[in-house]
Amino acid sequence: MNKQFQLLNLIFTFIISFSLTFIVVSARLFPDVPSWIPSGTPPAGAWDAFRNFTGCHHGVKYDGLSNLKNYFQHFGYISHAPQLNFSDNFDDALENAIKTYQKNFNLNITGELDDNTLRQIVLPRCGVADIINGTTAMNAGKEKETTSYGHSKPKFHTLSHFTVFPGQPRWPEGKQELTYAFFPGNDLSKTVKSVFATAFARWSEVTTLTFTETESYSSADMKIGFFEGDHGDGEPFDGSLGTLAHAFSPTNGRFHLDAAEDWVVSGDISKSSLPTAVDLESVAVHEIGHLLGLGHSSVEDAIMFPTISSRMKKVVLAEDDVRGIQYLYGTNPSYNGSTTTSSPETNSGNCGRSLTTVWSLWSLFTFLTFAFSPFVL
Repeated sequence: MNKQFQLLNLIFTFIISFSLTFIVVSARLFPDVPSWIPSGTPPAGAWDAFRNFTGCHHGVKYDGLSNLKNYFQHFGYISHAPQLNFSDNFDDALENAIKTYQKNFNLNITGELDDNTLRQIVLPRCGVADIINGTTAMNAGKEKETTSYGHSKPKFHTLSHFTVFPGQPRWPEGKQELTYAFFPGNDLSKTVKSVFATAFARWSEVTTLTFTETESYSSADMKIGFFEGDHGDGEPFDGSLGTLAHAFSPTNGRFHLDAAEDWVVSGDISKSSLPTAVDLESVAVHEIGHLLGLGHSSVEDAIMFPTISSRMKKVVLAEDDVRGIQYLYGTNPSYNGSTTTSSPETNSGNCGRSLTTVWSLWSLFTFLTFAFSPFVL
């Protein structure tokens, strides 16, 4: 009787866990540039409300400024204090954060929320912080670096304008063949996967690394997936035209994209009638730079610049990107000083959605319960 009960309990646990393992959400992947606009009002950008702060300056109080402080804290411009409750006062911390931000993004350093600063702030961007551990190396060609507290100190790393993560993490020397795999639940088409292959090729063209897709997600060096909202890595997504994607420094290998974005796979995205269209390859090339060890650059033409507008394609490595990746991994002997990788164009007469599956903690429970290999995001 005991054994029968244990067996029934095991079966019940498996069924419940399996049913909760996958939560299906809709990832908007358009095979070609949409020439139509979906019904309903297009969603506003995640940070559009910040436009209301135009003209705000030190000493004033304005409803919602605490949200802007949260934004600056997320990207490293305000110190990460535990359980910090921000006020709506325009205080010294906010002014210093704005000045540092303006310096990093080549804006007039006023410490005020002028039109140009807010136009930059509300742009869609990468989720990786500009300032890590309190220090920024963006705009590293300057004599001094600016800390997140607004003070200056001698720069610790200056090589052109490109930056690397603190400690200069990279893939181990001698490991030149890296593998990548896609989260199985996404069930991506060959066309979508080819976009990532092209993005990887842009980096391998200028350096010694090569990249190969593998079917084994658990053993791949780099793991790519579309997820939505809070997906278990401590970096939740925020919806349309906010944080587009994020990737972790070597040798972590995780690369996550926001399933809520309107991802365009091919075609001239600048002609899209969809105001929220985001070019998939442009974001992929940028995030791969992070996977390889590059931080954000202050060079606006560089792939590693933190922001990108909707309906914009930006996939060709700039000189700053090339110098950065070659600093970490050396030069491809075949590289002649100019990149030649082109984007594949796959035309499709219709637009559609593919199902994206979000990995939940229940899946980890199931695998641990049944002694499967760990499935790490």
